[in-house]
Amino acid sequence: MKLIRYLVLALLFAATSFMAGAWWTGHSSAAPTTHQQTVLHYACPMHPQYHSDRAGDCPSCGMRLEPVYAGSDGKPLPRGDGSSPPVGSVHVSPDRQQTIGVRLGAVERLSGTRPLRTTGRVAPNENAVYPLVAGAEGWIREVRGATTGSLVKRNEVLLSFYSSEFLVALQSYYLALDTFGQISSEQRQAFNQTRAVDGVERFASILRNLGVSEVQLQGMRAKRDLTQDIQIVSPVDGFVLERNASAGLRFSRGFQFYRIADLRQVWILADIYENQLPFVRAGSKATVTSHDQNRVFQARVSGAEPIFDEVTRTLKIRLDTDNPGFTLKPGMFVDVEFAIELPASLAVPADAIVDTGLKKTVFVDRGRGFFEPRQVETGWRLGGQVEIVKGLMAGEQIVISGTFLIDSESRMKAAAAGMLSASATDPVCGMNVDAKRAAAAHRTLDHGGTTYSFCSDECKTKFAKEPGKYIASTGTKG
Repeated sequence: MKLIRYLVLALLFAATSFMAGAWWTGHSSAAPTTHQQTVLHYACPMHPQYHSDRAGDCPSCGMRLEPVYAGSDGKPLPRGDGSSPPVGSVHVSPDRQQTIGVRLGAVERLSGTRPLRTTGRVAPNENAVYPLVAGAEGWIREVRGATTGSLVKRNEVLLSFYSSEFLVALQSYYLALDTFGQISSEQRQAFNQTRAVDGVERFASILRNLGVSEVQLQGMRAKRDLTQDIQIVSPVDGFVLERNASAGLRFSRGFQFYRIADLRQVWILADIYENQLPFVRAGSKATVTSHDQNRVFQARVSGAEPIFDEVTRTLKIRLDTDNPGFTLKPGMFVDVEFAIELPASLAVPADAIVDTGLKKTVFVDRGRGFFEPRQVETGWRLGGQVEIVKGLMAGEQIVISGTFLIDSESRMKAAAAGMLSASATDPVCGMNVDAKRAAAAHRTLDHGGTTYSFCSDECKTKFAKEPGKYIASTGTKG
């Protein structure tokens, strides 16, 4: 009897546990049913035209398919602000945004003083460069120690050379000195002292043209010795830019021995873009920094016109600066910073703009993972900021990182839909607008026989008040 009683109790306990578990499972599964979204299908983020009724990978690119949910009416959920997504818009799930590194930022209105940083290269002042050229043919007897890159002092002897023309000119010069010195004071008055002095100077000028320096000329006038060599000396305290001389070298008239630059003042050739040129005017001040030597110099933009560099596609502007201690050497690279005044304007990070060469696009966040491609026009570029002339409004959220992958998905989706470009442009803000959707939303106006489409009621109202202003400034017709 006891065994039967235990079996009955065990069966009752098992039945009670089963019924309780079934009730709990049904209750817990039924509770969230009212909040669960229905999956219409699964789509590939890179190939939106591909749909599947089950989760998996895209057979074309291998990417994970993402679910597309339906609302209470069985249709796809509204996107962004509740309206249909713009042409070419793309949906990126939050998980995928995190994977590809999508970051958002706001369109800002900038004004005031901003730094413009660029690089520059040190160059010698062309007005203080001295080529030392042979005035007659001959051959080099001796070369001193100055080489390319050496600092030399004024009147320092660099080399000496022999020339047969020099001996003839030297004898004529001594003869003129002797003739003039033997004339008495009374005879000088009768002979015309001015003509005698001019005769001596004429022979002295011949020696100078051959390369004789003033220092050597004064020594010869005092000693009257028959030296055979002409000494080439440095005309300034400077920097040897080029040396072509070597002992025993035979040369012709016009041969350049050295090229020496006075480096007490140097030029800085700085690179700027064409759209930055209006901010950098003649007389503007700049700070030049040499990080290798931890030195800072103050420079000023010269009045010379900028030169276009075909290699770097930039404009080279010239700055003048003092160079104490010859710290800045020709060819050195330095950092240049201008402090410029910006007018109030919209700006976005440079990485937010996708530039294809034909157009520039920024992706605007429309909420719920949808991004709208917006064509923009740009102005100046300073550092990492670019001016937006048309296409965006202050405060709009845009993609500032990960734009390349979003742009790829947007292009594929637009191509699959057969609508690669927008059919109209808002004449007020410059946004791309779908003309059919604008008409359905009553966001069109007829003016002068042309229908204009608008992205919002605000732009439509602005156009209605001053249509001539926007037609004249943009020339855009929808």
